[in-house]
Amino acid sequence: MTSHYEAVIIGSGQGGGPLAQAFAKAGRRTALIESTHVGGTCINEGCTPTKTMVASARIAHLACRAQDYGVQFKKSSLVLNMETVRKRKRDIVDSFRGGSENRIKNTENLDLIMGKAKFTGPKTVEVIMNEGSETQSITGDLVFVNAGCSPAKLRVKNADKTVGLLNSTTIMELGEVPRHIVVIGGGVVGCEFAQMMRRFGAKVSVVQQAPRLLPKEDEDVSEEVRKIFVEAGIDVYLGVKTDEVSNVTLGQIVVSLTQKDGSPKSLLCSHVLAAAGRTPNTADLGLKSAGIEVDSHGFIKVDEHLATTASDVWALGDIKGGLQQTHVSYDDMRILRHNLITHANSGERASTQGRLIPYTTFMDPQLGRVGMTETEARALTPSRSIKVAKMPMAYVARALEMDETKGFMKGVVDADTKEILGFACLGIEGGEIMSMVQMAMMGGLTYDELENAIFAHPCLSESLNNLWGFLE
Repeated sequence: MTSHYEAVIIGSGQGGGPLAQAFAKAGRRTALIESTHVGGTCINEGCTPTKTMVASARIAHLACRAQDYGVQFKKSSLVLNMETVRKRKRDIVDSFRGGSENRIKNTENLDLIMGKAKFTGPKTVEVIMNEGSETQSITGDLVFVNAGCSPAKLRVKNADKTVGLLNSTTIMELGEVPRHIVVIGGGVVGCEFAQMMRRFGAKVSVVQQAPRLLPKEDEDVSEEVRKIFVEAGIDVYLGVKTDEVSNVTLGQIVVSLTQKDGSPKSLLCSHVLAAAGRTPNTADLGLKSAGIEVDSHGFIKVDEHLATTASDVWALGDIKGGLQQTHVSYDDMRILRHNLITHANSGERASTQGRLIPYTTFMDPQLGRVGMTETEARALTPSRSIKVAKMPMAYVARALEMDETKGFMKGVVDADTKEILGFACLGIEGGEIMSMVQMAMMGGLTYDELENAIFAHPCLSESLNNLWGFLE
């Protein structure tokens, strides 16, 4: 038996769930198909649980620094309970997931179907239901794919046989602190978990094949992050290749490396975290049968309006490639809602062109970034007069008062027009400071207007008065 809907959404992530509700509230009969759990990566394995655990790690860090602030523990010593950290994470995830699921189930015209979807033809999917062995055939006038990504497998010798090999999901289920964890990958995921585990008390080694951490950032940002990690007692190995991982005895793993000078090195540890990227969940979707093309990495090809190569099929969120951020997925939803629901008959078409996409890496201190890096600005706009303002957080009054002076702020501008082209803040609440500059960029404010604005003293925001005095 085949069920027909006006809109079919595969995946209930931060784009798919709200899009399904938007269609349903517009009176369109809608199906939302979810294979695992409502909310997608963000709520279940990404932003929500990781940032909850980052908060626990920061509390542990501050507790260890209490004496620096004149606070002493006289009657008890500091003890970390990893099971409590995990329970707190689980409780918040359950709360967020439950709220999302209830909103979906209480929306008229919307059917939540729990099962694994696979295209069997144009705008036709077969769903293997999670409960029981039955299948359901579903067709839709409009179809949307929001099936996300999964942690990439570690592709080195013996990785598939190694006990104690973790990914960004399974590491959050540990009930105890690793004795020594080797993090393979120095991108956002690797850096966040490396610092978190160090603050929980683990010995941590970061192994990065690229010549620096966070390789998409400017070199000075990457180097500052490395210094912060080394100062915290994290061993950082850059430009090294991971050749093999293998169990030697119960609870012992050897990670075999080739260093950049060609010499071998071995690390003996209790756990390994594979943090070398994410893979789109396209392999089992049967996309070819629906005429949906993917790129060489398996991401679904879309145009500026998020349309795939198949008629009346769109893709949104991580599965289409580009920056894998929750707020990007949600903005994808807004574009589709605008074009297909709220302004479908107006002729106005929203697109992904020219989007100003910010992001924050939730290390401590945070790294907030928006617009172009200095490297990008000089390469992409060679005719412009590029200037850079860089100020240490040690020059920020509020950071000094809080004893949080690590990092720096960096603004990239056009010296002639005074336009702000990009901004990075590696510092306390760097994401929030970055968001202020993002709003200025969205509003077309020039850097000198921030320089002459009145910000409340002594807030972190007033650093935007002083930064531009460092233009070079």
